[in-house]
Amino acid sequence: MNYYAYRTTGLAIKTLYNLSRARVRVHGAENIPDGANIFAINHFTRIETLLLPYQIYKLTGKPVWSMAAAVFFKGALANLLDLVGAVSTKDPDRDRLIVKTLLTAEAGWIIFPEGRMVKTKKTLEHGRFVISTPGGEKHAPRTGAAALGLRAEFYRRRLERMREKSPEETKRLMELFGITDLAPVLENRTRIVPVNVTYYPIRARENVLSALASRFVEGMDSAAVDEIMTEGSMLISGVDIDIRFGKPIDFRERICIDCVQKDIESERRIDFDDLLPSRHVMRKIAYEIMNEYMSAIYAMTTVNHDHFFATALKHYPFRKIKEPDLRRRVYCGIMGGMEKKEVFFHESLRSDQISLLTDDRYGKYEEFLKLALEKKALVRKKGRLVKKREVFSTPSDFHRSRVDNTVAVIANEVEGLKRFQRSIRPCAWTPGFVLRRMLARRLQREAVAEFQRDFELYSSHESPRDRTAGKPFLVRGSFRKPAVLLIHGYLAAPAEVRPLALYLADRGFTVYVPRLKGHGTSPEDLAKRTYADWRESVDKGYAVAKCLRDRVVVGGFSTGAGLALDLAVRIPDVAGVFTVCSPLRVKFMSTKLASALDAWNRMLKKIRSDEAEPVFVEIEPENPTIKYRRNPVSGIREVEHLMASLEPRLGALKIPALVIQSLNDPVVDSEGSMQIFQLLGSEEKSYLMFDMDRHVIVGGEGAHRVHKAVGDFVEGLNKK
Repeated sequence: MNYYAYRTTGLAIKTLYNLSRARVRVHGAENIPDGANIFAINHFTRIETLLLPYQIYKLTGKPVWSMAAAVFFKGALANLLDLVGAVSTKDPDRDRLIVKTLLTAEAGWIIFPEGRMVKTKKTLEHGRFVISTPGGEKHAPRTGAAALGLRAEFYRRRLERMREKSPEETKRLMELFGITDLAPVLENRTRIVPVNVTYYPIRARENVLSALASRFVEGMDSAAVDEIMTEGSMLISGVDIDIRFGKPIDFRERICIDCVQKDIESERRIDFDDLLPSRHVMRKIAYEIMNEYMSAIYAMTTVNHDHFFATALKHYPFRKIKEPDLRRRVYCGIMGGMEKKEVFFHESLRSDQISLLTDDRYGKYEEFLKLALEKKALVRKKGRLVKKREVFSTPSDFHRSRVDNTVAVIANEVEGLKRFQRSIRPCAWTPGFVLRRMLARRLQREAVAEFQRDFELYSSHESPRDRTAGKPFLVRGSFRKPAVLLIHGYLAAPAEVRPLALYLADRGFTVYVPRLKGHGTSPEDLAKRTYADWRESVDKGYAVAKCLRDRVVVGGFSTGAGLALDLAVRIPDVAGVFTVCSPLRVKFMSTKLASALDAWNRMLKKIRSDEAEPVFVEIEPENPTIKYRRNPVSGIREVEHLMASLEPRLGALKIPALVIQSLNDPVVDSEGSMQIFQLLGSEEKSYLMFDMDRHVIVGGEGAHRVHKAVGDFVEGLNKK
């Protein structure tokens, strides 16, 4: 092996990797032991053959060689494979070279136990590992990695025994394996390190590479087309590559069996290819080790959104499914799955997944749906999705599976993850109406628990006098009428809009009032929140309301009105929106002063080693039992950021809308609410001005007029 050429080629691979848009994340590198290691890796693409030696070399500082099919050792490709440390599977000296390098620990080895790329990702049948071939034959995974590791450890222990018993045999074995110094050989030990490589997303499409190949190469076979489309798309469009190293499997204890020890200590000459009396036992041990590292490899699969969607679709018992229903099932599966230990999740699953039930702002559902429709796993008929069951049950062409049957390939990848399957199957099988009730209850419990945690955490600070004011609540109404998502204002709590909620409930509407994060606890809590946090609270509230009723009207008071508009702009399913005293412009502090104080506070945080105290403004709230007496300047800025982000999007709102304003509002500029009204893109919209001289007009004297206006608006939507 030419080490200079190896390192030079590694630099070339690094350059090619940097030019691609792939993102590699390495996990469990601490599991790689010093010494002689075989890396047993799942094989899905050609990328592993080039990328993995480079990545492992970066981690260990040792060359890593691999085996490749003999068919590739032709022409210029053979030279490239030689340079990256690949050895032909038909090289007559292959096994002796591997054992020699494992004894001396001069290099590690990559061995793919499947024996070839498993393009279908189908590796399990009836609970056993089975590998399919392009010709349709099936076989167990290869035991080569285990057998070679056992042979290396066999000769290591034999060298140790023969050193005293038979110096001549020791000398002969050292010459056979090119060993010059015996001491480090005896100090080392051979291990197998299971490695899993997971790609996300898998999208096989026409790309620049496939276009060039089809132009300049005539008669490409299906295997080449598949590889260029799949792997080219991954590298060009960008793919996350999660590489996980598992706990090493040690061979030392595996050969402590009488018949194996008898062969180790035999003083007769044993050549490399001699058949040992203990070979049958060694084969059995190799088979057991193979099952062990195969289980470890696939247990480390990095589960992602596509796995949840594909598996939920596979297990869904009916052909027709509504889009919101599919999204709810996957959301429930993710929530249950994230509680499972020993399952590894893609980093995108570690943030809150509520967007799956609302605006899908990260595109996880839309991307999967696009793939499923493109690959005919789903078709649209009369506003519903129809599942093509044969996609998951009919075997596809081996080489075309990644291109033609991508959804089934994705589902196959996690077929053996029992804990994952136990989280998603019940969500796929549960009747839709039961699932909706379960999800609504779960979200409500989580919202109450979150409030209680936050209240206890900040209980030493100033909190509203009514400690129950911040608790989110639900008031049930008729099943025949839409639900109302009602959002409280800035500095306040759900109790602020309780009178309006109770009025709407009396008229038969189900009303859910969520708590905006940072509210109902203390000003210190609010100072740490952003309007993105408030948006998340609103989204969870909408998910509750949508689970309870098919149609949902959203509305809010003050800043809650701005958040209601934000939700209505993002989610096309909202039936209507109403706002009360919505703050496009705010009077309670000049914008310049708020900006200056907030900038000063941020500067202090940067120049001081300890965190600067947030800046607050003393206020006299209209309802001191619910509202804070101190207003964090950072919170004012978040209100401004919210409304600034909302203003240019109001024209996209097309649903019925009602805007209500207090004439002499001391907090919100009435001209701002009129501007909101004018900016709305809705054809059906109304503006009502009430002759009141206070901001909180959803409660107190004269509030019944506001309540009736809102109730009439929602009732009007119900009749449509």
